[in-house]
Amino acid sequence: MTEIASPSQLRASFLRWSLVTVPGIVLLGFLSGVVAGSTADNPWFSALTKPGTYPPPQTFGIVWTLLYAMMGLALALLITARGAGGRGLAIGLFIVQLGLNLAWSPVFFAMNRISAALGVLLVLDAVLLATVIMAWRVRPRAGLLLVPYLCWCLFATLLNWQILQLNPDADGPVVVKTGVI
Repeated sequence: MTEIASPSQLRASFLRWSLVTVPGIVLLGFLSGVVAGSTADNPWFSALTKPGTYPPPQTFGIVWTLLYAMMGLALALLITARGAGGRGLAIGLFIVQLGLNLAWSPVFFAMNRISAALGVLLVLDAVLLATVIMAWRVRPRAGLLLVPYLCWCLFATLLNWQILQLNPDADGPVVVKTGVI
């Protein structure tokens, strides 16, 4: 069979995939944050000096929920672009950048490794830029949906770097000193 799917079939496929990818990515982001303890109430984090560019804490939950939803839509667009050149590479890059994204919270919040988290973000920025470019080539709307996420990740990289500059002694595991009786 060499039949091409009708526009309504393509829309239905996109909607079905979106029903999986959007909540799936939002859930993964939420779980990464919960496991890492990435809240403003985290004792280690709340003790850090924050830069003037640091937004109000409630901003992060709102922004990340929207960005994860947009990421899910972009992924659904890529998955349903059957036969498009570069589709497999775009999806592969998407998966790699998502893994890096999900790794940042545990490295920063759970392991208290500010410099290692900055390294994760720098690699994420590069992989994400490649993802945006490849997604744009496959489906321009998919690439466009990822642009705000790239901008936010670049901002997060700046914040991470500023926090490291302001708190050089906080970079590393929390050491609890105990006395020997």
